[in-house]
Amino acid sequence: MTFPVVGMVGGGQLARMTHEAGIPLGIRFKLLSDTPQDSAAQVVGDVVIGDYRDLDTLRDFARGCDVITFDHEHVPTEHLRALEADGIPVRPGPDALVHAQDKGVMRARLTEIGVPCPRHRIVTDPADVAAFAAEGATPGSPDGFPVVLKTVRGGYDGKGVWVVRSAEEAAEPFRAGVPVLAEEKVAFVRELAANVVRSPHGQAVAYPVVESQQVDGVCDTVIAPAPDLDPRLALGAEEMALRIARELDVVGHLAVELFETADGRILVNELAMRPHNSGHWTQDGAITSQFANHVRAVLDLPLGDPRPRAPWTVMCNVLGGDYPDMYSAYLHCMAHDPALKIHMYGKDVKPGRKVGHVNTYGDDLADVLERARHAAGYLRGTITS
Repeated sequence: MTFPVVGMVGGGQLARMTHEAGIPLGIRFKLLSDTPQDSAAQVVGDVVIGDYRDLDTLRDFARGCDVITFDHEHVPTEHLRALEADGIPVRPGPDALVHAQDKGVMRARLTEIGVPCPRHRIVTDPADVAAFAAEGATPGSPDGFPVVLKTVRGGYDGKGVWVVRSAEEAAEPFRAGVPVLAEEKVAFVRELAANVVRSPHGQAVAYPVVESQQVDGVCDTVIAPAPDLDPRLALGAEEMALRIARELDVVGHLAVELFETADGRILVNELAMRPHNSGHWTQDGAITSQFANHVRAVLDLPLGDPRPRAPWTVMCNVLGGDYPDMYSAYLHCMAHDPALKIHMYGKDVKPGRKVGHVNTYGDDLADVLERARHAAGYLRGTITS
């Protein structure tokens, strides 16, 4: 039997780590990357440099691939339909992926199937934003502001998202010339994420629900499992994520980003149909990582066990700062914590840029959390001892 070739569109760190998970299985990867310097292009053997927005480039790339998958959601939906018409398996398929590409489509579909979401509506101009805000007026906020505005396509890590406090502040999102989604600003106590993986024949697994801590709109720390989460809410979140995967016919990894509200509800914030930052802890903290299970799913192989290896695992992102020589920090980090797991992406260090992450695990949450934050801070240069 010839081992299959997985075609990965996108050359970022998610592709890099998915490729790594396929190596022990003997799975070959072919990569469509923007540049030879991209994170995955540095390590994958078969790399095509090209524009994923060009259909001819996609068709040429797909030749020789047994399945196509992605490390981002930005490939035009119509191009994916064309690949399917050519007989190329695309996983997740365009009918599923559009819900991660277009926030308006996602909100409409989740509402249709009864999944709890923040109050929302597509808005046309600042006056319409004010009207939407007024619909949610309360004694504490007679005009209904603030509200959240999102461009329906293209946003990530806080980009394409605005918190506006008046109609006058609402002009900026409309300048991009794309539809804008208005949402209530949810009074949440923390952000959670439910990660599941589903195969073409319907097998699905769920990882423990995690707490995701954000700094300036970027994921900073993930704690697995989410501390002090009501078991009923945890089970409900896992079941909801599995239902979304089934209803949307997702194949591969699905991350469902969630709000936990003060009154004990769970609301869906965003969807991502690819390996996700909130699942990076699984590389070292789960029996089967999100990356390995994504590879299994897109190839319709039996899925691996998602259970955690330790009571607690913490992932901290390593962001670029003013200290570019991270390698010199390895001596301290590895000596300080021999159980530390470091994952670097091969990126140039720039302030605020995700260049890697660290994982720690163990029996005591306070200790595991301190170890992860110390290592991430030392590598960035914000901690020096």
